[in-house]
Amino acid sequence: MKEQLYSIPVNDAFAADCECPVCQMYHKLETDSVEYTMGPSYMEDDTRALTDAKGFCGKHIKMVYDQDNRLGMAWVMKTHFDKTINDIKKVIPSGPAKLIKKGISDSPLIKYIDNLDNSCFVCDRINNFFDQYVDTIFFLWKKDDEFKEKFKSAKGFCTPHYSLLLKKAAAHLKGDDLESFVGIINDMYITNMERVRDDLAWFINKFDYKYQNEPWYNAKDSVIRSLVKTNGVILDE
Repeated sequence: MKEQLYSIPVNDAFAADCECPVCQMYHKLETDSVEYTMGPSYMEDDTRALTDAKGFCGKHIKMVYDQDNRLGMAWVMKTHFDKTINDIKKVIPSGPAKLIKKGISDSPLIKYIDNLDNSCFVCDRINNFFDQYVDTIFFLWKKDDEFKEKFKSAKGFCTPHYSLLLKKAAAHLKGDDLESFVGIINDMYITNMERVRDDLAWFINKFDYKYQNEPWYNAKDSVIRSLVKTNGVILDE
């Protein structure tokens, strides 16, 4: 079953010492997808056809560039340019007046550009797997008591993924199972948000001379961890 195929990365994420296992899953997928883009696959025709058609969002084109494969990047960008130029030539009006007369926003040219602006090879590759990973969380919750305990011992979730899990829960769970899951995840979210909030408060205190000789406890990296909790941002060290 697909759920079983995806259980390893899901279990690994929930075993990690992190502020949001779902962010951990996404971050690993994102890293793997970026590396895949500039790995040997970029010379394969089927992969190149997709990168030519989809291009990249601003975030991921920077990450792909940072793979430091300049020749590979040049090939990927050159053939993407070829396709974009050829496609736009096919939909561009014969004259500016035609574009204005038809209505700029409804023209095939603008629709093509808008679609290109909202497409990304890396985003699509991540999302194809990520949705399956989230489904697997609920599959394991229902079938694997060991995973359920691992889930409950996690350090909560970021706000976006807390919302995602609540929305998905209604589609995967029913009755007492749903009620139990919602109650557990609500408690996990609040308890761990309060924990990080208190760490931030102590971090601030440590800049007051009255507390300079006090220990840091768990506050040193609290600002970094707060980025995960609020926005799902994981900073690479």
